[in-house]
Amino acid sequence: MNTRAVGPFQINPIGLGCMNICPVYGPPPSFEDAERLLLSALDEGVDFFDTAALYGFGDSERIMGQVLSKHRSRFTLASKCGMQGVDVKGDGKKVRVIDGRPNTIKATCDDSLRRLNTDVIDLYYLHRWDKQVPIEESVGALADLKRAGKIRSIGLSEVSSATLRKAHAEHPITALQTEYSLWTRNPEISVLQTCQALGVAFVAFSPLARKFLCADLRDIGSLTANDWRHTSPRFNQDNYAHNLQLLEAYEQIARDVGCTPAQLALAWVLQQAPHIVTIPGTSRIDHLKDNMGALSVHLSPEVLVRLNDAINQHNVRGNRYGAQASSEVDTEVF
Repeated sequence: MNTRAVGPFQINPIGLGCMNICPVYGPPPSFEDAERLLLSALDEGVDFFDTAALYGFGDSERIMGQVLSKHRSRFTLASKCGMQGVDVKGDGKKVRVIDGRPNTIKATCDDSLRRLNTDVIDLYYLHRWDKQVPIEESVGALADLKRAGKIRSIGLSEVSSATLRKAHAEHPITALQTEYSLWTRNPEISVLQTCQALGVAFVAFSPLARKFLCADLRDIGSLTANDWRHTSPRFNQDNYAHNLQLLEAYEQIARDVGCTPAQLALAWVLQQAPHIVTIPGTSRIDHLKDNMGALSVHLSPEVLVRLNDAINQHNVRGNRYGAQASSEVDTEVF
């Protein structure tokens, strides 16, 4: 198996994002189904699992700790802090809060270690940069955790090149995680190049465009009421109807290559640069196996040109986030 470097770790270029075992895109799988998924991922060669304190307000980490802790030596573990669920009103109902203060970061890490049933997290991200706290202070807290042996390396999520450089000057950054796919090209503005220049791995999340590039989500009316995609402008009725028209050419390319649409999307991401790895999420074992098949797909220069013409930042309609979520990230936009 060909591996790629994420700091000191050599990993399979396709990992597993573990947000989907929580209620984000509709009802989550049962514990038994989540257990089967995680163990099947190990069997399929996944050795890079990505979670966060935010996912299910700790449920994703808790499930992973129950299922994977006995296999801890077989994989690189990534989690995130700086955005978590907090019972603000004291009524038992948690809400999402961004908090990058050093004390909060350290307390969140301790909680995550307990839920994950591990002594150390291999790659620990700042999930969002808290713009009320200098990035150097938040990274300094992460550096303290590394010196204490609670984490092995530091990552950032959804930040710009300028913020990455400031953070990297405080302490070397191992990885930067941001959405990247055929229909989300923002990292191409400068983050991909900055990561390469600094020796930072780029971890692409949502490489399947939240199922759009699987080419089988035709009716957004089929999404449950609490599905996160209802908050994304790209998935509103008018924009999605437009975006669906882009799939005809895309599916033809998949047929010509001889792979599934999902494999085509993942292969495209991985062929953009050797410092890129990706973490598609799923709750289904058949989709997991399909995704891993992308490792054997090679796209010719001609096919890459066709893909770039078929779906890109100029012909996709709608922002990836709504106004609130857009205000919380630090990524460059076209």
